Amino acid sequence: MLADILKHARTSRGIKARELANKLDVDATLISRFESGNRIPTEFQLDQLVATLNLDKNEVKAEWLAEKVVRLVAYQPEAREALILAESRIEYLMASKTYDLPVVSDTIIDRIRYADELKTEWQAKRPLNHTQLLKMKEYFQVENTFESNRIEGNTLTLQETQLVVNEGLTISGKSMREHLEAVNHVDALNFLEELVGDEVGLTKRNVLDLHRLILKGVDTKNAGVYRSVPVRISGSKHEPAQIYMIEKLMEDFFSYFNKQKKRLHPIIMAAEVHERLVSIHPFIDGNGRTSRLLMNMVLLQNGYSLTHIKGDGESRLAYYKALKSVQLDNNPEPFYELVVDATIHSLEEHLKMV
Repeated sequence: MLADILKHARTSRGIKARELANKLDVDATLISRFESGNRIPTEFQLDQLVATLNLDKNEVKAEWLAEKVVRLVAYQPEAREALILAESRIEYLMASKTYDLPVVSDTIIDRIRYADELKTEWQAKRPLNHTQLLKMKEYFQVENTFESNRIEGNTLTLQETQLVVNEGLTISGKSMREHLEAVNHVDALNFLEELVGDEVGLTKRNVLDLHRLILKGVDTKNAGVYRSVPVRISGSKHEPAQIYMIEKLMEDFFSYFNKQKKRLHPIIMAAEVHERLVSIHPFIDGNGRTSRLLMNMVLLQNGYSLTHIKGDGESRLAYYKALKSVQLDNNPEPFYELVVDATIHSLEEHLKMV
């Protein structure tokens, strides 16, 4: 135990508790509490103890983390299940570190280079005149909305989606939910455009606001809030985070983005943001649509065009297989390739329309 390690290290070196306390600039009673196990040092205090007592940092840090985990779950009836789930999630996160700066295939590297050439060409065409801009915005927002909703089972056709969001028409035989999903998605895209224009970063507030727009009128109670019930993804062996892990995993999600946004290529960063959010599955519904919006936030802020993943049967199957490759096999390449190809397709379509 950490307490025993600290006490043995101090006494074996002939250091009195008060002397150690003076070196750490803390009260002597705090040292006694550390050595009795009644108190766990802060990380800063632990680093001081390691340096002062000449301890093995890795060994002591492991004991310190173990103590924190035990104190967190020891008296919870689900403690064993929580530890098993945490172990699998840690394995996933540790594996993901190997591709923070990913070593990808030459094929993906070549496709990324081609995407960047298209981006340069696309940016050279701008600024567009007002009429061009409005027509392109309307067209690609409708297409993006249609495809993203189709992935989730919405049955509105592309033309019907256009009539609902731009003409305000009601389509006979289609549910109110499907109508709201179309209107809400365009509202979320407009909000996304504002965030990109204001150069706002990826934050908890922005993610919750986007999600709130996605579920507005569809599920008002759960719109813009993390879920409070466990869920399972139909047809997938991947287990989303347990509810008591969501807040921490989302904190890690934002931290990862802020640390890696200057290191990863923007398309790879967009893919990572997309996959990580949908894998955590922080919401009761709307995770896929929100993750695809965040993917676009990263792309748009880096000069790429609005990008969608197709929702037809074959494309949707490929999308889910690529996600499975990351979630279950820790292999991100198929998902990287899918997002890179979607980005290329979007840029090519934008350039054709210009």
